[in-house]
Amino acid sequence: MSATTIDHAHDHAHGDDHGHDDHPQGWRRWLYATNHKDIGSLYLWFSFIMFLSGGVMALVIRAELFQPGLQLVRPEFFNQMTTMHGLVMVFGAIMPAFVGFANWMIPLQIGAADMAFARMNNFSFWLLPVAALLLMGSFFVPGGAVAAGWTLYAPLSTQMGPGMDMAIFAIHIMGASSIMGSINIITTILNMRTPGMTLMKMPMFCWTWLITAYLLIAVMPVLAGAITMTLTDRHVGTSFFNAAGGGDPVMYQHIFWFFGHPEVYIMILPAFGIISQIIPTFARKQLFGYSSMVYATASIAILSFMVWAHHMFTSGMPVTGQLFFMYATMLIAVPTGVKIFNWIATMWRGSMSFETPMLFAIGFIFVFTLGGFTGLILAVTPIDIAVHDTYYVVAHFHYVLVAGSLFALFAGFYYWGPKWTGYMYKESRGKFHFWASLITFNITFFPMHFLGLAGMPRRIADYPAQFTDFNMLASIGAAGFAASQLYFLFMVVLPSIRGGEKALAKPWDGAEGLEWTVPSPAPFHTFEVAPVFKG
Repeated sequence: MSATTIDHAHDHAHGDDHGHDDHPQGWRRWLYATNHKDIGSLYLWFSFIMFLSGGVMALVIRAELFQPGLQLVRPEFFNQMTTMHGLVMVFGAIMPAFVGFANWMIPLQIGAADMAFARMNNFSFWLLPVAALLLMGSFFVPGGAVAAGWTLYAPLSTQMGPGMDMAIFAIHIMGASSIMGSINIITTILNMRTPGMTLMKMPMFCWTWLITAYLLIAVMPVLAGAITMTLTDRHVGTSFFNAAGGGDPVMYQHIFWFFGHPEVYIMILPAFGIISQIIPTFARKQLFGYSSMVYATASIAILSFMVWAHHMFTSGMPVTGQLFFMYATMLIAVPTGVKIFNWIATMWRGSMSFETPMLFAIGFIFVFTLGGFTGLILAVTPIDIAVHDTYYVVAHFHYVLVAGSLFALFAGFYYWGPKWTGYMYKESRGKFHFWASLITFNITFFPMHFLGLAGMPRRIADYPAQFTDFNMLASIGAAGFAASQLYFLFMVVLPSIRGGEKALAKPWDGAEGLEWTVPSPAPFHTFEVAPVFKG
C-alpha cells in the first residue's frame, strides 16, 4: 500500500477530525442519514418523544379515574385516550426504541462497518414520523381518534369514524418499517460478523434481536391482513367480521392475537438481550449457561405462536381448546424460568457492584418475575374467566411491559450511553431515577391487582365508590412515575449529551465485547477493517 493510500485511509477513518468532510452537516445529516449510529439516535429520540406523548395520555386516564364520577373528560374521549395510549406506547415507543438499540449496537458488537442496507435503514426510520403524524392527526377528524381499544376489535372498529382509517394506515406504515428493519438486522447479523465470531459466540443482545427479527417478519403481515379486512368491511362492503353477512367478529380476535402474542415477545426478547449483557459485566463473571439462553430464547419465540387464544377464553371456546391453550401458556414459563435462573446464577458469588445499569437490571428481574407470575395465573382458564377484562390484566401487562421492556431500555441507556455520547452521567442522578421509577411504578400498578380481583372492569371512565382508594393511590403513583421520567430527560439525558466527565473507551471494568474496543464516543465510522475477535 502506497503512502498516499495510507494517508487517504487515515483521513477517511478520522473524518471527524478533518472538518466532517465525509458526511453532511446540519439537517441534511439527519434527513439523509445512512450511518447506523445516526439512525439509531433518530429511532431513540423518536421513541422517547412518543413515550412522553403516550405518558400524557396515561395521565389523562389516571386523572379521570382519581375519583368516581365523570371529572375531566367525556367517556368517548376517555376511550380514545385508552386506545391511543396503547397504540402509541406499543408501536411508537417500545418497538422503535429497541430498533434504535439494534441500529446502534449490533454493528459495534459484531465488528461490522454498518448495517447491511444503509439506505433502506434510512427509509424504514422516516416512515415512522409519517405514521405517527397520521395516528396523532386522527384526534382532529370528525368523530375523533380511534376508540376501539388498542386491539381494534370488530364490530367496534367497523363502526368508527375516519380516525379508524387513519389508525389503520398508520399501523400499515409502521409495519412496513418493522419488516424492513428486521430484514436489515437479519442480513447484518448473518452476513457481516467479523471473522472468528461464530453464531454461538455472538453477544446475547445480537441473538435476541436475530430471533425477534424473524418473529417480526412472521407476524406483521398477519396484523396487516386483519386491519385490511377491517378496512374493506368498512368501505368495500365485505363482511369478514359482520355476522349479518356470514362473517364472524371472533375471527378478528383469532387473527389479531396470532399477531398479538408473538408481539408481546417481540417487545421483551431484546430486553432479555440487554439484561444478559449487563449482569455479567457487573457480576464480573461470564454469563451462566450461554447456550441454554440461546435455546430458551428460540423456544419462547416458537411457543409464542401456539398460545394466542389464551386471550380469548371468554369468547365461547370449547373446553378442549381451553385446556390446550392453558397448558401451552404454562409451558412458556419453562424457558423464561431458565433465563431468570441463569441471570441469578451469573450473579451468584460474583464480584458485584451496583451502578445504575445493574440496579435497573436487578429491578427488571424482580418486577418482571412478578409480572410473569400474574401471567401464569391468567393462564389458568377459570381464573382468567373471572378476571378477564379487569384491572388485574392491566396490572399484569404493565408489570411485563413497563417494568420489563422499559426498565431494560433504561438499563441499556445507562450501560451504553457513555459509548454514544462520550460523557458519563452523574451516578447519583441515575440511582435517583431508578429508585423513583421503581417505587412510583409499584404504587401505580400494584393496587390494580386488587381492583381487578374485586371486579373493576378496564376501559371505563367511571366506577363505583368502593374502588376509590386504590384508584387514588394508582393516580398519585402515575403522577410520580411521570415526574421521574421528566427528571430522567432533564437531569440525566440532556446533561450527558452536553458534557460532563469524559467516558473511557471501556467505562465498566467487567465489560467484554467489541463495542468497548472503540473510543467513547464511538467515531462516525468504525471497523472499516474487520476487528480481531478473540472468542
